[in-house]
Amino acid sequence: MKKVFVNNDFADVILNRHSVRLFDPTVKITREELQTLITEATTAPSACNLQSWHFVVIDTPKAKEKIKKAVLKFNYPQIDTASAIIFVVGDTQSHVVYRDVWQKVYEDHKITKERLDQIFGTFLPLYENATSDFLKLDATIDSSIVATQLMLLARAHGYDTNPFSGVDFENIVPVLGLDPKRYIPVMGIAIGKMAEKPLLTTRYDATTLTEFL
Repeated sequence: MKKVFVNNDFADVILNRHSVRLFDPTVKITREELQTLITEATTAPSACNLQSWHFVVIDTPKAKEKIKKAVLKFNYPQIDTASAIIFVVGDTQSHVVYRDVWQKVYEDHKITKERLDQIFGTFLPLYENATSDFLKLDATIDSSIVATQLMLLARAHGYDTNPFSGVDFENIVPVLGLDPKRYIPVMGIAIGKMAEKPLLTTRYDATTLTEFL
């Protein structure tokens, strides 16, 4: 796992991340580095370690034209100019391999056999018997967390991003070549090097959004 980043200033990564809509089209990020970004992002937390996320990388002109069929036009500029677009989708059937994931945790001596049995007896039935709405919401939460981590890691690698959800939610998953009965759209993330300074916005006063109990 990569430990040293181009930008290792945590405050800068967090506080100076902005959404970029126009990228330098001459900048190309290799698939190897894109995969590294995704691998690092998947250290994000998830409900019951379910890791209910999946990624589709669009980094060729042909693929970019294909996804435009299900993306709203005002998002075309970042699609056309970004080095790549990483679509993050939620996997509502990630629990199917849940036993395999936790069995590996046990085999790596990270938990005891008693703890393994407890997980299989508690969390697994929860998902096996869950409603469709529960699984969709759970996958959306997991995927939102990993997408946020992916954007911050991209900045740590020296790149800029633009998260967008302006898509045809009924058709984007089939356009991505995935099963719409299993996967749900969460967001696309355009990544590259900014070609112009992004619009800087003002945030709401957080005190007006906070309740203490």
